Amino acid sequence: MSTGLRERKKSATRQALHEAAVRLAIEHGLDRVTVEAIADAADVSRRTFSNYFASKEEAFLYGDHARMCVLIDAVRARPAGEAPWQVLTAAAVEVFQVLGARDPRWIAQVRLVRRHPALAAQQVTTYTSMEDGLTAELVARGVEGPIRARLMAAAFMASVRVAVQAYPDRTGGAALIDVMREALAVTGEGFRG
Repeated sequence: MSTGLRERKKSATRQALHEAAVRLAIEHGLDRVTVEAIADAADVSRRTFSNYFASKEEAFLYGDHARMCVLIDAVRARPAGEAPWQVLTAAAVEVFQVLGARDPRWIAQVRLVRRHPALAAQQVTTYTSMEDGLTAELVARGVEGPIRARLMAAAFMASVRVAVQAYPDRTGGAALIDVMREALAVTGEGFRG
């Protein structure tokens, strides 16, 4: 299904605001970046910024939100017969494999999140907001009980977040996908069976 012109423009504006927020935060530090500066850098009004994001932290982390939406779509696309934790792991590998090599800009973003409590809180909010969709998908795939499905979704999202946060400190050329597999394997031991 093709996206209409209006939706493409909205998506481009959202992406421009995100990129401006990231660039300015890396260049000047998050504390020195204002919503007005982000709007100016994206060549939109402050009001337009507010139509897309509630805060500079939300704009900064829009890439995480977009990746989590892709991740949930990847979970939904997995074969019906796979075990639930296998589905989650395979989807994460598929989505995060594309990040491949160490991108210095992305590493800088991750490090900024770790240094700023407001960004860390927004990241947790972004990840936990995806739990409802994952929980519903896990229940549809036969996970017994809404509590078990929600715990599995929460543990999965926490594992993904921890892997992303641990990745910049890995030495020896470890790829993000290797860190992701490790985190998911450790967490998944409690959900096998």
